[in-house]
Amino acid sequence: MMSEADILQLLMRRTPGYSLAQPFYTDPDLFQTDVMKVFGTQWLFAAPAQEIPKPGNYVTLQIGPYSVIVVRGADRKIRAFHNSCRHRGSRICAASKGSAPKLVCPYHQWTYELDGRLLFARDMGAGFDLTAHGLKPVHVAEAAGLVFICLADQAPDFAPLQREAVRYIGPHDLGNAKIAHQSTILEKANWKLVLENNRECYHCSGSHPSLCRTFPDNPDLVGSSLGEAATEGAAHIARCEAAGLPSAYVLDPSETWRFVRIPFLGDAVSYTMDGKAAVATGIGHVPVQDAGTCLFFSYPNTWCHFLHDQALVFRVLPVSPQETQVTTTWLVHGEAEEGRDYDLNRLTEVWLHTNDEDRQIVEENQVGINSPAYVPGPYSQRQESGVIQFIDWYARTLERKLLGRIQVAAE
Repeated sequence: MMSEADILQLLMRRTPGYSLAQPFYTDPDLFQTDVMKVFGTQWLFAAPAQEIPKPGNYVTLQIGPYSVIVVRGADRKIRAFHNSCRHRGSRICAASKGSAPKLVCPYHQWTYELDGRLLFARDMGAGFDLTAHGLKPVHVAEAAGLVFICLADQAPDFAPLQREAVRYIGPHDLGNAKIAHQSTILEKANWKLVLENNRECYHCSGSHPSLCRTFPDNPDLVGSSLGEAATEGAAHIARCEAAGLPSAYVLDPSETWRFVRIPFLGDAVSYTMDGKAAVATGIGHVPVQDAGTCLFFSYPNTWCHFLHDQALVFRVLPVSPQETQVTTTWLVHGEAEEGRDYDLNRLTEVWLHTNDEDRQIVEENQVGINSPAYVPGPYSQRQESGVIQFIDWYARTLERKLLGRIQVAAE
């Protein structure tokens, strides 16, 4: 078994600019530490708000051992709760999503209001205090139509992310969008391999023929700095900013999240096989069709693309040391009609292809790392600067949490 001290020693011994040691991708104890110290302390993307548009609509998330309900109340406010009955702990909602006028535990029918209050508990006696047994809350916040949760007792400050999300995502008006399609796949690889693969396009030309029709694999655009100084990127940003779209690269001081708007290849305007718009009705109030894509990354579990005609949001959840759930959601204008304004296959085919290709890539990566012969290898400073930035963030975040825990224990 690996102790927190063992994990901290591994972090201290890592070579910057190199992939991590094998246990970071394989060890069960280290995986549980990731869940508790990284996923358990950061703001996590849960769902687009339009996935639960009406009172009683809910989604559930499984984050390691944590099961969470995110639900819209009768007052239309979104709340989140631990998905565990206050009677004997049974899971309340087993489905990944649904709708219910009340939250009812299937075991003994304890019944909760959508705001978490316990309403009914049969045969508990005259002195039983309903108010002392409401659902345990989870921090929840919304940023420009994206719902985030935080499992920690005290959540980090959400205001800076919320402020920038309103600026960058706000023009896409997700509040008036609707979900056109959603796909969930299980990738048989550690969650960090999923994130690492996303943070570079070193592999794109050899692995993503559909994506590379429109998405530039120029590392100066898609690396950690995202090429604000690159001529092509700077010109695109200036054009979008002049049209009223916030586009310049902005990075959170902790390097947890960032926004930037980058161009598509040539005259492409969307993620389609021919580069033309996938949806006739534009999303939000994007003033130019060739606005490219607004990229949003937030560690440890989301990356998103916001275009003039659609929005693509991705959610990563850790399942086991070598299993990761990836959910992709396509949003379009709320009044767009399938068959009239868009063809579903045309809308989704590029990223359905890309997601499956990425699944195969990271699963093969995991198989190779499982070999006793694996040793950490060097990242390309040019092609994999985004991976370096992510791994540095991960190591710094985990090290800080472990040092804090060890110091408290010592006291």
